[in-house]
Amino acid sequence: MCNMAAMWTLLKVFLTVFCLSLIQNSFAVQKNKQDLLTDKVQQMTEWNNKKSVIKFNGDKFKQYVRTAPRNYSVIVMLTALQPKRQCSVCKQANEEYVILANSWRYSQQYSNKLFFAMVDYDDGADVFSQLKMNTAPVFMHFPEKGKTKKGDTLDINRVGFSAEAIAKWVQERTDVQIRIFRPPNYSGTLALALLFALIGGLLYLKRNNLEFIYNKTFWGISALVIIFAMTSGQMWNHIRGPPVMHKNPQTGQINYIHGSSQGQFVAETYIVFLLNAAVVGGFIMLNEANNIKGDSGKRRILALVGLGLVAFFFSLLLSVFRSKYQGYPYSFLFK
Repeated sequence: MCNMAAMWTLLKVFLTVFCLSLIQNSFAVQKNKQDLLTDKVQQMTEWNNKKSVIKFNGDKFKQYVRTAPRNYSVIVMLTALQPKRQCSVCKQANEEYVILANSWRYSQQYSNKLFFAMVDYDDGADVFSQLKMNTAPVFMHFPEKGKTKKGDTLDINRVGFSAEAIAKWVQERTDVQIRIFRPPNYSGTLALALLFALIGGLLYLKRNNLEFIYNKTFWGISALVIIFAMTSGQMWNHIRGPPVMHKNPQTGQINYIHGSSQGQFVAETYIVFLLNAAVVGGFIMLNEANNIKGDSGKRRILALVGLGLVAFFFSLLLSVFRSKYQGYPYSFLFK
């Protein structure tokens, strides 16, 4: 009996020591994880204080994005900025991405719960292979917990890659709202100053003959140019700073017309400008044909040319409208 009691006592001591050891190891592991997480957040914050977009290679991407523990989300742009890669759209996307990252970095809501990073193909080709990506640019969201889902990859072909579009997508994935602040663009101010200088110089040179000021045709053309500029979206370009056009990274197809009513390209603005001008030119010809006296043949030709311009270019304008407003049922000469 004494031996049994002694053995039982030894067993209880052993179990107690074993449990205490397990608890101690658990606390040690937890402390190591917490220390590792603290170091990672501190390092990410330090990098972010230097640059709003953190550049990763393969090793850093694996350590700070793919490996736990992590209590922060990361937006990663996979790109190819080296000239030898000939990715023209990557530069435009990078400019918009930097605007977004700067807007977040210098906002009042900034915290270490969200970081913006970039992996260039020449610095992290293994990252592209790991994610099974063979195109650029690509924007991906890596949540603080769990695996990436389908919605964690931005659909560039549908929404584009403007800073505003990416910010809206980031809000959908992280509940973080980012107000975009674009750097001031002095080119418009400079152009306006040059225009006033040109007008002032012209008035000075013509100071002895200012009859052109009372010319109705001159003011009519000037008014039309301003109207075409405003209705074609020049103000949108000045405020939003959209890209000139979009090249599909998968097919290489160049799109000059944005496929959504929520956006537009610079090239699209000039296309709409010219189409509107051609339609108005046709109406002017129709009006002039009615006012011409004498030669009926000349009147008929001018009227037919004007009618042709109106019909053809209005049909093109309607086609552009149909391409932006999916499901619009009406068309004229072109589908």
